[in-house]
Amino acid sequence: MTALLVVVATVLVAVALALQARRGRDMDLEQWSVGGRGFGSVFVFLLMAGEIYTTFTFLGGSGWAYGKGGPAFYILCYGSIAFVMSYWLLPTLWRYAKRKGLLSQADFFTAKFDSPGLGVLVSLVGVVALVPYLVLQLKGLGIIVSETSGGRIPYAAAIIAGTVVLAAYVTISGVRGSAWTAALKDVLILVVVVFLGIYLPLHYFGGFGAMFHAIDAAKPGFLTLPSKGMSPSWFVSTVLLSAFGFYMWPHSFGAVYTARDERVFRRNAVVLPLYQLILLFVFFAGFAAVLVVPGLKGSDGDLSLLRITAKTFDPWFVGVVGGAGVLTALVPGSLILMTAATMLAKNIYRVARPATTDRQTAVLAKILVPVVALVALYFTFNGGDTIVSLLLMGYSLVTQLFPAMVLSLCRRRLVNTAGAAAGIVVGVAVVAAFTISGATLTGLAPWLPQPLKDLNTGVVALLANLLVLGLVTMITRRHRAVRGAPSEAVSA
Repeated sequence: MTALLVVVATVLVAVALALQARRGRDMDLEQWSVGGRGFGSVFVFLLMAGEIYTTFTFLGGSGWAYGKGGPAFYILCYGSIAFVMSYWLLPTLWRYAKRKGLLSQADFFTAKFDSPGLGVLVSLVGVVALVPYLVLQLKGLGIIVSETSGGRIPYAAAIIAGTVVLAAYVTISGVRGSAWTAALKDVLILVVVVFLGIYLPLHYFGGFGAMFHAIDAAKPGFLTLPSKGMSPSWFVSTVLLSAFGFYMWPHSFGAVYTARDERVFRRNAVVLPLYQLILLFVFFAGFAAVLVVPGLKGSDGDLSLLRITAKTFDPWFVGVVGGAGVLTALVPGSLILMTAATMLAKNIYRVARPATTDRQTAVLAKILVPVVALVALYFTFNGGDTIVSLLLMGYSLVTQLFPAMVLSLCRRRLVNTAGAAAGIVVGVAVVAAFTISGATLTGLAPWLPQPLKDLNTGVVALLANLLVLGLVTMITRRHRAVRGAPSEAVSA
């Protein structure tokens, strides 16, 4: 009960911060969704760092270290690559968004291609991808509250209560509340994760080397990449897919708009790859749990960090760990809900009904917050995937937006609206086909060399996307040239 009280107190502090964040401001759509474009380096850093330390990292990272071993290190790699890319990519996106007054990811595609229809397509892909990401946060929230309460609060009740709090939190505070709470979250996470990652190996094994030797003796080959399945080719393709998709998440893309100036992103690009190293301590905690709390199978591996914490520490400290974990769900969960609701209201409903005013759009976005939350709640109780598996599926979807986005930044128009739309549709269709059928490249093409069979299927979808994008752009341009139609205008 002590642990649960600490968790509840942490949530109340987060809600108080949300109320403080909105004080004295008229929460129109621009203030609610992008903070009036007034965030400096610190708040933008916290929002971007909030994408590193979610329940995916807190529970999924340690869970994969516990259940998968060596392949878990892909989580450490892709963020660093994305942060390096951000030094050049994000200032360009920010300048264009500032000039055009954009509020969502779909706004960018609408403006670049002068196509509200493409904006609708991007919104649909984004919302569909965000649902499993939100499910991930809700699953993590339920696990944390249930485990820290010692089972007194059932998993289902914890998720329902957490969803209600999350929806209310988003509606009240918008992105400013997320930024303020991210400050508290990052301090707690930094202290908790580093402490656990150092203390647990020392306490149970006498050191890091001794821990890894013990694991290798008990489970030979566990700490390396296997020759089949999650092999080096799977590792590289998954890292690249996740790096390309990192800023394609609609809430990450939208967080770029909150900055006061473009220099913010260059400063953060220097620091964030170093900040990523804190993930190592999450892995150390998961690896320590392999021999200390053995026997967790499948998705139960996500419980490993909390189980070893409860076995090792007093209830009050378990509550501190649980409180930090709840914040890892609250911050990204709030951004996801807000972004999905904004795109549904502004980029789908308003396109269908152009007479809708800015004020009506803002009200509708807030009304849609609990609707999106309920949809995610439904899928939370109707899926058994592990936390990392849910995120990988979402990454496969949002990465399909990457080719059209990058090519649209070139001075010479390399892709037209038809090509961009066709590529996205085909890429998403391939992801959906693999996900729904459960098919693998091994099953579909057993004659392929093993490295090709082990490729992440999201990369296969991305290649299909690029092929169709290029072909449709070429064919439609040639058709327009034959008819003598004017070429599409390039949106600067």
